[in-house]
Amino acid sequence: MSRRTVLTHAGIVTAAAAVTTLVPGVATAVPVKAPQTTPTDVPRSMNGWALEKEANHVSTVWTRPVPGTGLEVDIRIGDVEAILLHVVRRFHYEVEQLTRIDLAGWRQMDGLKKNRPESNLASGTAVRIRPGASASGGLFPLQMLTLRDILADCEGVVRWGGDDSPVDESLFYIDRGPDDELVRKVADRLRLAEATPGHGAGVEVDVLSRSRRGRADRLAKEQRAS
Repeated sequence: MSRRTVLTHAGIVTAAAAVTTLVPGVATAVPVKAPQTTPTDVPRSMNGWALEKEANHVSTVWTRPVPGTGLEVDIRIGDVEAILLHVVRRFHYEVEQLTRIDLAGWRQMDGLKKNRPESNLASGTAVRIRPGASASGGLFPLQMLTLRDILADCEGVVRWGGDDSPVDESLFYIDRGPDDELVRKVADRLRLAEATPGHGAGVEVDVLSRSRRGRADRLAKEQRAS
């Protein structure tokens, strides 16, 4: 074997060894820990969602139209948006027609009480419907029945400030944390309903039917007691 052949083979072996050391085998790879979906080092509203300092810029909160109403509101995009806009639309269609000044969403934490449900506004997970009507007794009996049906439609994911102490009948907010699977489940169901003709907000329903009344009454009892 010539000297040139020996050097060539030696170079190939050396290069192969170098590649082996640079590219670890699958068996020796260090597993990477999945990132936490809900970091604990960020300020949060009462329901556990991260606060946002502003809307429409490097934020999860954006101004979104409320389909079919001519309204818009600053809201947390994604599942929260799907759920709370459903609440707003049904209220608009079935309880009382809303104007621009009757709907408010995200606002900065300044001026809000951190240990109260109103803090959820600062995370984009709450809306005020008729902001000036926060005192108790602002709805007629049939309006109340419809509101209870709307809440039952959200399977307890949304809570009404009228069941809180102190009472705030204008406030509607997400009552589950960001990792709660029911939030995604309800949002997916509402999105599917909106995409299906004859379903979703705006479709006439009989809130006085026995099945719907029973469902709404059970949830009302649970939420009033909590």
